[in-house]
Amino acid sequence: MAKRKSKFVCQECGYESPKWMGKCPSCQQWNTLVEEVSVPTSPRGNWATTSTNTQKPEQLNKIQSQEEPRVKTTMQEFNRVLGGGIVPGSLVLIGGDPGIGKSTLLLQVSSQLAERDVDVLYISGEESARQTKLRADRLGISADGLYVLSETNLVDIRTQMDQLNPGFVVIDSIQTIFKEEVTSAPGSVSQVRECTSELMRMAKKNHIPIFIVGHVTKEGAIAGPRLLEHMVDAVLYFEGERHHTFRILRSVKNRFGSTNEMGIFEMKEEGLAEVLNPSEIFLEERSQGVAGSTIVASMEGTRPVLVEIQALISPTSFGNPRRMATGMDHNRVPLLMAVLEKRVGLLLQNQDAYVKVAGGVKLDEPAIDLAVAISITSSFRDQAPNNDDVLIGEVGLTGEIRRVSRIDQRVQEAAKLGFKRAVIPAKNMDGWKTPTNIELIGVQTVQEAIQVTLGY
Repeated sequence: MAKRKSKFVCQECGYESPKWMGKCPSCQQWNTLVEEVSVPTSPRGNWATTSTNTQKPEQLNKIQSQEEPRVKTTMQEFNRVLGGGIVPGSLVLIGGDPGIGKSTLLLQVSSQLAERDVDVLYISGEESARQTKLRADRLGISADGLYVLSETNLVDIRTQMDQLNPGFVVIDSIQTIFKEEVTSAPGSVSQVRECTSELMRMAKKNHIPIFIVGHVTKEGAIAGPRLLEHMVDAVLYFEGERHHTFRILRSVKNRFGSTNEMGIFEMKEEGLAEVLNPSEIFLEERSQGVAGSTIVASMEGTRPVLVEIQALISPTSFGNPRRMATGMDHNRVPLLMAVLEKRVGLLLQNQDAYVKVAGGVKLDEPAIDLAVAISITSSFRDQAPNNDDVLIGEVGLTGEIRRVSRIDQRVQEAAKLGFKRAVIPAKNMDGWKTPTNIELIGVQTVQEAIQVTLGY
């Protein structure tokens, strides 16, 4: 009989130790090491001397390349985030907060594929088949090619997949699936790692796209070892506030497309509806003639999005002024305020600053610097900027306005939505065909941009 071995595995990072420790030496987390028992499958030293792999190395220039056909859904936003559609044989991980709409999104995608004569197997480890049916009735889903299986045993799941031979598989969720050979509980590091590895082999061998749902921690990261995100082909995050109707599907890893794409959906009673023109949605509640509000044209992947940036500057009541930011890197707010103090002469050291990107979207590109700086200046001086202005540009530490990429797409999106002026970096003025229905103003410094937008 094989000897049972015991080891302690960190549930946060996957670190293994032969003995228990209160603090993980890898991720520095406390009380995360859990005992797991493993049974060797063969005696020590009894290794196979021959390999059953018959594949041989091939010269790269002799391998015939062909474009992988993609399976498209009727959701253009979903196709865009994946890089143009679902790649056969891919393993995609989608994570998000509880109740954000992950299962709803995948059930709608499954229904759309089933209506195209694709057999879809929806495996739910958290709900029974009748509970899934209730949710499908609420969403108005009734497709003949959609099969539902309530199972958590990976062996039974593999058996059903071999019998049905589906064209698309959904696993909801990976934390509920277990493999009998692994003695640890479902959701542990070992179970998640082994089950994901088995699903990856099934996807590549049978050429079936598999989507797996992953739970997230309180910090917003996908629960389980970081290795989980390295094993899959694509990692998608479904974001948004539960109390707001808009949801954002963002790609953070994609072996078959760009990681800068973003899809926007609206949660309705009958399910998720895609938002084809997000700029109008983000600007529909914009306040007119209010100090501290500016518009920026940001690039989300290959699509420009116009978003409102709001700033509130007020005298501090404490010794140290507060600097808060929502929807952007909070470190950029004190940096831009320091530039305004040094290069423009604004006395902001005794002012509290609150900066927010309206609509719940998160912006992380440097082209929003100019809009943030003008918003702060506008709120501090209590003077509203022009409602027809859109601001684009990166602010350097010396106060200069640096060029940004894809300026033509940003300006065209602003002109399409009716903006009359675009304040852009002076170095972006040449080298492209400018539209005739919007005025372009090139600025070189923050002081010059303030003069143009606020008049002083």
